Parts: sequence; C-alpha cells; structure tokens
Amino acid sequence: MTYNLSPHRFHIPVMGIAFTIDTPVKVASYGITSALSIIEDNLIEMMRKYYYQQNEEPYVPIEKHEENYRVRRITDYLNLVNRNVHVKFEKLKESAFEKGSEIVKYFEMLPEESGLKEKYYQFLKEHGEAKTELENFLRKHIRPGGIEVNIMTKVDKNNFNRAGEILPDGSDALGALKAYAESDLENSAVIFSAGMNPRLFNYLENFREFDASGLGQFKKKVIIKVSDYRSALIQGKYLAKKGIWVSEFRIESGLNCGGHAFATQGYLLGPILEEFRNKKEELRKELFSLYNPAIMAKGQEGFEEPHPVYITVQGGIGTAEEQKLLYGYYGVDGAGWGTPFLLCPEATTVDDKTLELLAASREKDVVLSKASPLGVRFNYLKGTTAEKERQQRIDKGKPGSPCTEKYLVSNTEFTKEPICTASRKYQKLKLEQLEKAGLPEAEYKYQVDDLLSKECLCIGLSNSAGLNYKVPIVEKLDAVTICPGPNIVNFSKTASLQEMTDHIYGRNELPQDPSRPHMFLKEMQLYVEYLKEEIRSNFNPGPRDIKGWTGFCNNLLEGVSHYRQLAEKEFIKKKEAFDQGLKKWELEVIKIKTSLSN
Repeated sequence: MTYNLSPHRFHIPVMGIAFTIDTPVKVASYGITSALSIIEDNLIEMMRKYYYQQNEEPYVPIEKHEENYRVRRITDYLNLVNRNVHVKFEKLKESAFEKGSEIVKYFEMLPEESGLKEKYYQFLKEHGEAKTELENFLRKHIRPGGIEVNIMTKVDKNNFNRAGEILPDGSDALGALKAYAESDLENSAVIFSAGMNPRLFNYLENFREFDASGLGQFKKKVIIKVSDYRSALIQGKYLAKKGIWVSEFRIESGLNCGGHAFATQGYLLGPILEEFRNKKEELRKELFSLYNPAIMAKGQEGFEEPHPVYITVQGGIGTAEEQKLLYGYYGVDGAGWGTPFLLCPEATTVDDKTLELLAASREKDVVLSKASPLGVRFNYLKGTTAEKERQQRIDKGKPGSPCTEKYLVSNTEFTKEPICTASRKYQKLKLEQLEKAGLPEAEYKYQVDDLLSKECLCIGLSNSAGLNYKVPIVEKLDAVTICPGPNIVNFSKTASLQEMTDHIYGRNELPQDPSRPHMFLKEMQLYVEYLKEEIRSNFNPGPRDIKGWTGFCNNLLEGVSHYRQLAEKEFIKKKEAFDQGLKKWELEVIKIKTSLSN
C-alpha cells in the first residue's frame, strides 16, 4: 500500500488506457506507486508481446479462440510487469553509490522529510566503517513502489461462448478482477472507479486474496475512487457487509481531472475534503461495525480495532504549495499527480505527436466534451489525430467509427444487442431518427452535434502505446485520443522523472503559466462554466430543473464561504489573488442564481 510501504506520498493515477499501461515498469523501482488499466485485453496482449521480446524471452500468444483467453492475458501481463519491476529494483539495489547511478537517483528523488533521505544525507558525510554500515542499512530498507490496477466499473459488458450463451462471471469487469486476483502481485491494490457495480462488488467475495492476514495487512487491497463522503460511506458499507475492507478512498475532483468527469451538484473539493477530515474516524468505525461481524460469520477471526483507512486526493494539483495545503490543513494521506506526468516520457507512454500537442496546449484546447460513448462528460484535448479522423468521416458523409473492441457498447435504442453510440451503425440510425423528429432548428443542431461528437475511445486511448512501440493494436486504425485534465495547459515542456519529483516536492519548480489560478479557483471556474452550459442546453426547463440549478448555485456559494475562511486562516500564500478570483466567481454564481429566480 502506498502509505506504509512506498517512501513517496504521491502516486501516479491511471490515465486513459495506454498512457499508464506500463508506468509501473518505468517508475516502481524508484519507490513510486502507479496504476494501470486492465480492461483492454488486446492492448495488454500487444504489451505482452513487446515486453517478452524486450526481455528476450519466448512470447507465446494467447489467442482469442482459446478458453478463458481474456483472464489469462491480463494475469500473465501483470505477472510480467511484476517480474520486470523486481528485476529493475534488484539491479538498482545493487548499483554503486556514485553520481548518476540508479540507487543515487532513488535517494535524490525522495521527499526531504523521509527518514531514509535523512539517513542518505548522513551516509554522504560519513567515512570508513560507519559509511559501510549506513550503506548496508540504505540498501536493506529501500522499497519499490506499488503496482495498482484500475477497473472502471461501468465498463462491464457480458461476453458469450461459441454457443451464444452468456459466460458466467465472464463480463469485462469481472474477468479483469479475476485476472488481477489470480496474479502474482502482492502488497498491491485494485482501484474501482466510476461508481458502484453490485455484480462486481459481490464477485469480490470469491477471492481470499482480499482477506486480511493481520491488522492492516492484505495481499491485495481495495481502493475506491469517490467524488464525495456520501459515496464513500455507501460503497464502503456495501463492501463491509460482505467482509471486504476498503483500505483507501481516493477523492477526485468532479471536473478538474483527466478523462471522464463525474460532476457533483456543485460540491467543491475543499468542502468535500473538510467533511472527510471531520468524519474520517467516524467512517472507519462505522465500516468496522459491519465488517467485523461479517468476517466472523464466515468463520474468520475478528479484529479488536479497525484496519487503517487512507484518504487521498487527486485532480488539478499543480504546485508543491497546493500539495502542502492538502496534507497540512485537510490531513490527506497522499496525493495523485496525473496530468503533469503526461509530459514525462520516463513515466508515461505518449507518442511524439501527441506529446508535442500537449506541450503546446492552451486553455481553449482542453474542453469538457461529449466525446465519450458512455454519456459521461470527458476532458479532451482538441487537435488530436482522432478528432481529425472523426471530422473527416463526417465530411465524407460517413460519421461514426468501426467498432472493433466493443468495450463501451451500451445502447439498445435501435438494436436488441447493445451497440456503441460512437459506432457507424448507431450514428446512421440516430441521424435518420433526428431528421424525422421535426425538432426546432436549434435543438436539432444541438442533438446532431452531441451525437457526432462521440469518439471511439477503446482504440483512441490505446493507440499511443502501439505507436510508441511500433506494434499496432488494430491494423489501419492509428488515431490517438488523449484526455488530460485542464491543468495540462500550465505545463509547457517535457520533464525528466527527477525534474517532476523535484517540482512535486518544491525543490525546483517546472516553468508554469504565471497567471495559473489556484487549483480550487480553477475547479470553481469549471463548475460555473459547466452550470451555464447545462442551463443553455436545456430547451424546455421545468420547475425541477430550476430547483436543481438553484441548489447547485447554493452549494457553490457554500464553497466560496469555505475558501474565504481558509484564506483568512493564512493557508493560502497568494491571498490577494485568491480573494480576487473567489470574488469573481462568487459574483458569477449570484448572477446565475438571480436569473433563475426571475
């Protein structure tokens, strides 16, 4: 687990499908924890081939016609990643303590408050036998970072056997969970994102790997990504009743994040973190009151006290000062740095063209789009090869993508079997329906634009690895979609892993836009813009809509009050600029609320 094993308190969250698909291989040997997505098994099979060849080991394909192929692909890839991490770590451990060596890089990247870092500084000053003793101590006590896997709970289509029968426990998410549970990974974690999936959560009970062997000791831990306290309580209690302990709740900003954006009803990150801070112990005890009887009913030995519950946060963090605020005032146990790492080739897998696009991006280039076929808003970088390809198909009168992977099939509006809303088939049928609907011109145009904005994410979010490693995922489909958070526009150059960790710990700042607003102000701006768009896009608002939007405004204003108190307590360094930004967005919200009341 990140906070009792890894020497770093920050982690690299999952990004897209390909962008962190081999991040653990790149960073875990330096003690940095990271997450990879395990849903796209075709990409995983490609990565198996690549790394077996890199290791000069025989690669044996796991073909689609083979039984249980998907689970076997994922399990074997995770075992391969695990082996590679341990090989790299052992080499690092044995490297010489000399300038530029891997072990020196390990210690140089550690945070200054680390006990190991203090021992390292002491080692540099010593001579003779004392130096040798310290060297042995340092080699013995370094640890690799954790290897976490992410399962997006909504990506869970059923799969079928050759006879057309649904495979029992063979859906996408369940298969990925089984593959992870059967892997060699230890002191690892599975992250569930995008809300509760009862079928998936129930399936957890089948695996003893998630049982505790001692207080806070798990071979494999459970992390849930949440947007607020209520979500954490509901999901945590659901699993606790089944004897499953949630070791970490990973809070993510509703809008100031990469990829899918699950907007709250105007609840801002600061007040959400405050609630977790005030109720963390209450949450732990409430979960334990359900968990302990559940494991004892299964014949397991109970515990006298609850296991630890870690609270971490991610979404929009861009400076060491912001991270210190999260640690110091809100008391979070760790922080996720995602988007900035897209510009760190030592950590993530981004093809050269997309890397250039990211570095050159400005505020107008990152939009909250409707590109996702899941119907969830999606932070999206404009100008990518995937956007150009999508537009070319529209211009040719053939909108929609060929649906080869089928992970996001969900719509049964026109078909018995679910199809993807980004597919050529769906878009053709939907356009025909809209043409006959007799809608007012403005609404018709809005519906068509919404439809045609859908993009194939299965391939688009996977292709970067195929381009980087020169192994295509699907022949003749090589366009890339990328989903950075809005924070990417503040970073304009690629950085080494050491430069990035120096920036995170405030030792040396990477160049950023000097007008960059505080992460809390940026999130507020995003929520105000989101609300305005929601109001504009509703052509026939009723009393319920007005009531909902008014409540949204009230929640934003409560957030303003919270941040004002925070600034008064001197927790914000650039207080004047922060106050000005707060006042600006407060006036915008009041203006919206007034217009709603009229």
